[in-house]
Amino acid sequence: MIFMDNAAGSWPKPAQVRRAVANSFQNYGANPGRGAYRLSLDTARMVYDVRSRLTELVGGEDPERLIFTSGATTAANLALKGWLRPGDHVIYSGMEHNAIYRPLKQLEDKGLISTDCIEADADGYIDPDDFAAAIRDETRLLVCLHASNVTGSVQPVAGVGKLSKKTGIPLLVDAAQSAGALPINCREMGISFLVLAGHKALYGPPGIGALYAAPGLEPEPLISGGTGSHSHQWQQPPEWPERHESGTINVPGIAGLGGSLDFLRDAGPEWLLEFELELAGKFAEGASLIPGIRLYLPQDERPRAPLVSLNLNKMDPGEAAFLLDRDYGIAVRSGLHCTPLAHQAIGSFPTGTVRFSFGYFNTLREVKTVLFALNKLSHKY
Repeated sequence: MIFMDNAAGSWPKPAQVRRAVANSFQNYGANPGRGAYRLSLDTARMVYDVRSRLTELVGGEDPERLIFTSGATTAANLALKGWLRPGDHVIYSGMEHNAIYRPLKQLEDKGLISTDCIEADADGYIDPDDFAAAIRDETRLLVCLHASNVTGSVQPVAGVGKLSKKTGIPLLVDAAQSAGALPINCREMGISFLVLAGHKALYGPPGIGALYAAPGLEPEPLISGGTGSHSHQWQQPPEWPERHESGTINVPGIAGLGGSLDFLRDAGPEWLLEFELELAGKFAEGASLIPGIRLYLPQDERPRAPLVSLNLNKMDPGEAAFLLDRDYGIAVRSGLHCTPLAHQAIGSFPTGTVRFSFGYFNTLREVKTVLFALNKLSHKY
């Protein structure tokens, strides 16, 4: 199989990740923070080490401000529902994933908040100045994803971050698609809340994500329960990260995330991004020569993540993906990719696109094979 759906979840997983997960079942079997014996303490040390390294990767200030979650969606819900209050106003980009869009609209539908959506251009890019024009007295949060899972467009987060610093309105950034692939520095870019997914460009296992919150921000916990500390009181403990990590945390997932950080260190993030962008560029160049293909790419050289969306003749994207899998063993994503706003911006709504997303384990030979298959489909259908 040729796997080109890395934007949904990277595959296969690096050896460092597989070893770390397997090792966790043998050496980190205890519940961290729940016991004073060696196995529990060793597990707690491993968890703290991964927390520290991930915080460093994204330019955070304090590892204790990084909360492990079940994924980016939970992290986004924690930030949005924990931070926003009745009467608040939120400005968000018109490229947001449903992990952001649905919780916001749910809060708005209940009459708790009001929102403004900043429309993207036809290539899927937003203008930071549009955020400034939409600010009201009651604006309490700015929301802007980093990289689109539909177009690959990399948004000017630092520009929105400057506005955040100037106005004091926190900025939430969805980095599910970009963390591990693109440079992120929360302090320098003015990011207040950073949403992370472990299983995409970080190359970690599924079921693990994180939320980083800058010092001074105190969202209410999304979930309450046992934390291993302050057990005599009914209130959640005030200390981070325990305040937001009730219940048993995903130790194998965290260990696997530590393995992914080893992989990124060994591969070199700069080289990795360059390699993946080269694959995406070769693919886009070849696809542009195939009759009947429409590529959703900007005409100019703007920052992009390593993925390409297209449509083939008048074929339904789902049908195209099915035929690529059935006839050629090529795995890609079709449809709206849980991001209807982006498809509305680029004109591919409601059917969506066929998306090809590239990773470390893809090759130029695979790119040529996929282009051959697309050319066959174009002439056959």
